Amino acid sequence: MNGKRKRIGILVGGGPAPGINSAISACVLEAANNGMEVMGIWDGFSQLMQGRKDRIRLLTMSDIAMIHAEGGSILRTSRANPTTNPDNLATTIRMLRELEVAYLVSIGGDDTALSASEVARNSGGNVRVAHIPKTIDNDLPLPGGVPTFGYETARHVGTQLVLNLMEDSRTTNRWFVVVVMGRKAGHLALGIGKAAGAALTLIPEELSDEPIGIDDLVKVIEGAMIKRKLSGRDDGVAVIAEGVAERLDPEELTKLAGVDIARDPHGHIRLGEIPVAAIIRREVQKKFAATGVQLGMVDVTVGYELRCAPPTPFDIDYTRTLGYGAIQFLLSEPINEKLIHGGLVYMEDGNLSAMPFEDMRDAATGKTRIRVVDTASQYYKVAREYMTRLESDDLGNSEKLSKLAEISQRTPDEFRNRFASAV
Repeated sequence: MNGKRKRIGILVGGGPAPGINSAISACVLEAANNGMEVMGIWDGFSQLMQGRKDRIRLLTMSDIAMIHAEGGSILRTSRANPTTNPDNLATTIRMLRELEVAYLVSIGGDDTALSASEVARNSGGNVRVAHIPKTIDNDLPLPGGVPTFGYETARHVGTQLVLNLMEDSRTTNRWFVVVVMGRKAGHLALGIGKAAGAALTLIPEELSDEPIGIDDLVKVIEGAMIKRKLSGRDDGVAVIAEGVAERLDPEELTKLAGVDIARDPHGHIRLGEIPVAAIIRREVQKKFAATGVQLGMVDVTVGYELRCAPPTPFDIDYTRTLGYGAIQFLLSEPINEKLIHGGLVYMEDGNLSAMPFEDMRDAATGKTRIRVVDTASQYYKVAREYMTRLESDDLGNSEKLSKLAEISQRTPDEFRNRFASAV
């Protein structure tokens, strides 16, 4: 590697996740143990891209004292992407050189990992990167099913929130539609729904890769509500991963949202700006109203409440190890050529390791691979087993079919035709 080996830079990209400050703290501590200075870079890549140094400074031991138990990020974060413009990428690399940063710790998800890897690859050997995988979505391709940091805390806090809503549902005898963050994968929604014992959880992995209509979602929820009513319950909570919105036909989604769909610097739909929960709740109510049933429902979106929660002991423990591992990785000689520019630091079976950036990428798209929920796994099957959902047996049992049809104000044939595609 060329250049001076004086400083380590650290930045955070993407959405917040519990444990960021713990990772930052561990990096500064381990760097100090090795006689290295750490430059704290505020607002992700945005300051570097703009050639600004006013929000970049040395981190001291007093800066990181006791932050390991705090939520949020002392360095803040952003979704700025230096790879979309060659000038931005060149400025980013130039700034790191001027700051004498030969090593960069990036904390983030798939987009930040891709940006960091491109910075390293285009730096001419002047910058080596250690990426610490962070996302409450748990969708980075870590070996052995190891979670991304922040997921366990988000699941814990989200489960408590959904349990509260379940109690409200029972008390008021109505349904709640709860949309949970998770753009490409349903890990968080499934983890929360399963732990809370929600009546129904719906994730994008269950849906077709081809665009679907809103009614395809409504059928699943509507059918579950009718079946639950058959057992004497008019209440329930349906947990929906926000990523199901990306499976909807874009034109229909735009019409339902009533606004043009905005995208972030990485090209993703800004799901946070679309009232997904309200759309689903409204469309379910419309279907019931069409059969003369006026239904009380509440829509809730759970996501921002989770991202800056104080980390649980699991995530504090986990990120302190990852922060240590990031510094050790950067200061050690690459074990093979694929790790010369850097890689993703992860834990497996209690030990630290590093994954080359190129191994994270999908060969066809060039983007970071996404870890999705395996719907063939026993983990998913157990979750599905305890949900209330229409199954093929419900439509095949004439006695049960008649009761379900009666509740829904339909004939058995009408009921079967309506819900055959949803079982």
